[in-house]
Amino acid sequence: MTAYTRDECALIWLCACAGLEPKERVVLLRAAGSPSALFEKYERFLGVLPQREPPCGFDERKRQLSALLKEMAQKKRFAVTAVSEDYPEALKAASPPLVLFGEGKRELLKEKLFCIVGSRITPPWAEKFGSEIAEKLSRRFTVVTGLAEGGDLSAVRGALPSGKLICVLPCGLDECYPAAHAAIKERVREAGLLLSEYPFEEKTKKYSFHARNRILAGLCEGVLVLSAAEKSGALITANTALEYGRDVFAVPYNPGIKQGEGCNELLKKGAYVCTCAQDVFDCYGILPPEEKEIVLSPEEEKIYSLLHEEGELHAAIIAERADLPIYEATAILSSLELKGLVVKSGGNRYGCVG
Repeated sequence: MTAYTRDECALIWLCACAGLEPKERVVLLRAAGSPSALFEKYERFLGVLPQREPPCGFDERKRQLSALLKEMAQKKRFAVTAVSEDYPEALKAASPPLVLFGEGKRELLKEKLFCIVGSRITPPWAEKFGSEIAEKLSRRFTVVTGLAEGGDLSAVRGALPSGKLICVLPCGLDECYPAAHAAIKERVREAGLLLSEYPFEEKTKKYSFHARNRILAGLCEGVLVLSAAEKSGALITANTALEYGRDVFAVPYNPGIKQGEGCNELLKKGAYVCTCAQDVFDCYGILPPEEKEIVLSPEEEKIYSLLHEEGELHAAIIAERADLPIYEATAILSSLELKGLVVKSGGNRYGCVG
């Protein structure tokens, strides 16, 4: 069982067992002067809050804490508190939670962290780009994101093989949102790190996403937005990052594409344009990782060059312009997909992402 100091134990109990709102916890801590004093003489300080039911006694608080720490040990979970030595320094200046409950590689909190987010409705080409850039950035950073469909999930898929991945949840560690991503959540737990500021059994609430987004922004040196409509959680994360003085990057979109309106607005406000991982590396003076050379056949080179110049095209048009039978063009497009240079979107259309 992990050894915690008295103040750490007090904060763990306060956030997991006391049933208080975050603002109420802060008020009590200010009144008590220290977490351990609050834990030991909890009843004395409740007068600073609106009237509520009588609290449990000191012996019951000790029992609750002991049971919680035992459960954490059994489930191989840990707590990083505001007074812990490895509490992320960057988060301290960004509306920090008193406790982060974790499951997985705790040491990732000491790495250079970079956040990738995107809206739930992200174009296929942007999802492909998100996976590719997450894979490349994970060679120099630990990637931080959520578990939502779309942009977040594309970042998870790209960074997961490296194990340099942190997913921040809008619910407790026992829960999963969305529920369909339970298997992915388990893979992140095994390879990377899951984080939550909520008690284990707490379900997702409407305000949880906004609260979670401040942690995403606060943990990291920078945030990349893969997609964002005019109003989206990804945009909230980016704007919060700007408030915290973090670097914000955005993928540029053609005018009129709803999923890119937020990205283009960020670029207008001064966000960095990001079309490849090197744009991020250059911002931080990081040398690029060595790339494996991708060898293309003459036919592959012909179609790749066509898409690079023309943008997204239907397979039939690609075949016609490349002067190839449709079956042969489709086979070549599949090969380019496997090499990570082309992505298939709806309606049998293909786009270049390399």
